[in-house]
Amino acid sequence: MDITAGRYVFGAQHGTLLLRTARTGLGSRAGHDLIIEATTWSGEAMIEPGEPLGVQIRVEVDVAGLRVVSGHGGIKPLTEHDRNEIRRLLRSDRLLHADKYPTIEYRSDSAAGTPESFRLEGHLTLAGTSHPLTVVGGQSTDGHLKGSATIAQTHWGIKPYTAFLGALKVADEVHIDFETTLIASGR
Repeated sequence: MDITAGRYVFGAQHGTLLLRTARTGLGSRAGHDLIIEATTWSGEAMIEPGEPLGVQIRVEVDVAGLRVVSGHGGIKPLTEHDRNEIRRLLRSDRLLHADKYPTIEYRSDSAAGTPESFRLEGHLTLAGTSHPLTVVGGQSTDGHLKGSATIAQTHWGIKPYTAFLGALKVADEVHIDFETTLIASGR
């Protein structure tokens, strides 16, 4: 698919948005490296291809739609009960404060590159705090847009999860990966 100038929509119906966490600490063998999927998210893009690349992106993720897809490592396999507990914890006041901040939002400020290899500079608002975030990506040969970013939870005021008196910790860095198809919007 060639990207032409215009307005596009994208989201969970046409793509995936995954968060990847890792474990650390002396008790890391007990925990799991998680893949968390955003099941409810949407975005809008205004694109003007050329030099320089003109792009305005807005993405919203519903915190209540975060669910654990898988957990790797650990002493025992991740159970459905574990998945539900992690989902509850994600939405709690201990992490994302979903009652006060039900959505996570990214808005681009500038773009560089081409549709095949781009870099977006913007702001991520997470748990009521907004900070700059760089997203890199590109269009694959099959027409999908793929990209990634990495955040440090503490930069957004989130204390990474710990257990067993701090012996098991979730690493501060969370990796975000997305793949989506842009759908031309008539509005």
